[in-house]
Amino acid sequence: MSLLEDIILVNKSVVKKSIKSFTKNWMIIFSGLVYLFLNIVIILIVNTLFRGVLSIIAGLIMAIASSSLISNYLYLLFNVINYDRITIENFKEGFKYFLWKVYGIFFIAWIGRYILSTLLQMVGSNGSGLNLIISIAVLIFLNPLPETVYLKYYSPFESIKYSIDFMKENWVNWLLPNIVFHLILYLITNNLLLNVFTTHIGFNFDFSIKGIAFYILGQAVFSFIMIYRGYLFKLLSTSTRRKRMYMNKLYD
Repeated sequence: MSLLEDIILVNKSVVKKSIKSFTKNWMIIFSGLVYLFLNIVIILIVNTLFRGVLSIIAGLIMAIASSSLISNYLYLLFNVINYDRITIENFKEGFKYFLWKVYGIFFIAWIGRYILSTLLQMVGSNGSGLNLIISIAVLIFLNPLPETVYLKYYSPFESIKYSIDFMKENWVNWLLPNIVFHLILYLITNNLLLNVFTTHIGFNFDFSIKGIAFYILGQAVFSFIMIYRGYLFKLLSTSTRRKRMYMNKLYD
């Protein structure tokens, strides 16, 4: 089976599952509004309570809070991909389910940024170019990191390593639909999602009918993309092209 045939076979299977799950779990669209509201509340509380000397720990509190919100969203996706349903109980449990795994990844990223900043200072004028190259590499090789977190039982460091290994093996099958979907999302929302752990589309507080309609549309497209990514990752991470070719012939 050629690469093109494999791409068509994979995406044909994934799109059917994604449409079915998105139709059944459409309420996930509005999770973005919940996260937006919670983010505002958390920022107001942290800025109010942690002033002066206490502002030192404000960063830590915000990191844990952000990890908790990301954990919640990933747990919703976990239930959509594995059980094709989400409930209020899933939402309640989600804030802590992947909390420390996500926070562990953030901590590793913080160490990485610290080391990188030191290297960039040593490089001098070439630092901006090197920083751009590293940022693009991180965005590509760690792109399936959210799916690795909620579909694989690895530690934070192992999750990062697996994400890189996954991209080495599946970069064409993974990047092609992601690029297409994100271009569509950009045309609708004018936003490029450069954060690996994005949980929702930003709302610009345009309360006009058009503004609200485009926000809901953008959030719907984003939600579909994340469900699609989940099914795509699950298929690619549990099979090879040879296995998919065999299974396709078996059911022909």
